Amino acid sequence: MEIDIRAAGRLRGSPAAQAAVRPIVEAICRSDADLSDTRVVCDWIQYKANFRDAAMVRPVLATVGGGAGAAAAVEGHELAVDLRRCAQPGTDVAAEVTAAILDTNPDRVWLEQWGPGSASCVWRFNALYWQALAEWEKVTGRAYELTLPGGESDARNAGAARDTILDLFKIWDELSSRRALPDQLYVLELGVGNGGQARTWLDEFVALDRRHGRDYYRRLQYLMGDYSPHVLERARAEVRGHGDHVSGLVLEATRLSGSVGFLAGKAFLVYISNVYDNLPSDEVAAIRGRVYLAQARSFLPGPAADEIAARFGMRRAELAQLTGRLLRIGPELLAESLPDRFADTGQAVLFWQVVWEALRQAERYVPLEGLDTYQITPSLTGEILRPLLSAEGDIRMHVSNGAMSSFADTLPLLHPFGRLVCHDLFTTAAAQYRDGFRGPGKYDGSVVNWVNGPLLQLFGSRRGFDVRFSAFRQRPGAHVKTLTAQVRD
Repeated sequence: MEIDIRAAGRLRGSPAAQAAVRPIVEAICRSDADLSDTRVVCDWIQYKANFRDAAMVRPVLATVGGGAGAAAAVEGHELAVDLRRCAQPGTDVAAEVTAAILDTNPDRVWLEQWGPGSASCVWRFNALYWQALAEWEKVTGRAYELTLPGGESDARNAGAARDTILDLFKIWDELSSRRALPDQLYVLELGVGNGGQARTWLDEFVALDRRHGRDYYRRLQYLMGDYSPHVLERARAEVRGHGDHVSGLVLEATRLSGSVGFLAGKAFLVYISNVYDNLPSDEVAAIRGRVYLAQARSFLPGPAADEIAARFGMRRAELAQLTGRLLRIGPELLAESLPDRFADTGQAVLFWQVVWEALRQAERYVPLEGLDTYQITPSLTGEILRPLLSAEGDIRMHVSNGAMSSFADTLPLLHPFGRLVCHDLFTTAAAQYRDGFRGPGKYDGSVVNWVNGPLLQLFGSRRGFDVRFSAFRQRPGAHVKTLTAQVRD
């Protein structure tokens, strides 16, 4: 039996969590489990809202699997334990572990079939959250930014905007001295939030430009792009004082070329804040020298399913179908199509919220026959993962598929002297996946994952870009890091 304790800082400071390790081992030893093929992984899951039970078993499959309905051969098991929850008063650690080991036919309402994490319905919930954010906020009575740690994004900071603008002025001054500065100066922001960042940036730009005396503001074209029309409309209102200098675009961050392809080679700055961590991602794992894809399958625990069904006057068997319908048409049309179930849109949103709160995921590992057969994006195979996986022994890490797609689509937009500046939850070394949980977690109605920074760095390097990470200057102790990418000198 192997035991992997990922000693995050909070775990080191929790005697209760440390004390939970012994009853975990004792519960396993009392069971009939084959200890020779059992791995125990103990994490401190810092997200209080997440998709995992306190203890769960992940089968490690021997083969990719046979035809439809065929049982997959299992060569081992991984018992995953959340030490944060085990450390809570009143938790019977041994009972949680024993239940996870013995429960071969759990009471669950399945919402989907097995598949890679990026294809899970949790990302359809995530998309729905941004599409129907106005309805969600109306029911909760609070803006989504208030659900973030501290009630705001780390990147909404005047000092950060000032630093970025002064860096731009240096570049533009040099190009102007060569008579190589274009008439229009493009800046693109992705993930505009409530518009506070754009307004802060533009106000700082005006003040610094007046002091600088080069009249760059007259030539500035600031483009705001966001997936959510509601968010974008709110952001437009926030920056209305800057008039024709600002344009808003509803766009998909993972497919930029179709909506802002006209910017190719023209953007002096692409500014991104807290977007990559909200894009779909798979996870891969190296276990005993073999590489696996972590598959997920979403479900509602039986007791929670019964409570939801009773609350909304439906049968348990209807829950999966109605959840799928919600994800296809949204809460407003769901209420209109089923007035006997949902009196109004608000009732449909309440159904959405309680399903989301209860939603959990089962997991399993499926072997990858070759990294070159796995597609990270349509144009990039998993072969690029090899140096990251081969250097760390047994490890599980995010592939950050959505972030990779967005990053790959963004780099061609940059002017030869342009740069991408991104504030987000980045790992900056592959080994960081060994010492702590990196998601997924739930923020209100959306999903959050840390982003595989070394993978983006490796991809950028192969495309001729210098990609660096640094602490967020205005809050060096924050989890948020700053990625900067520009053409290599």
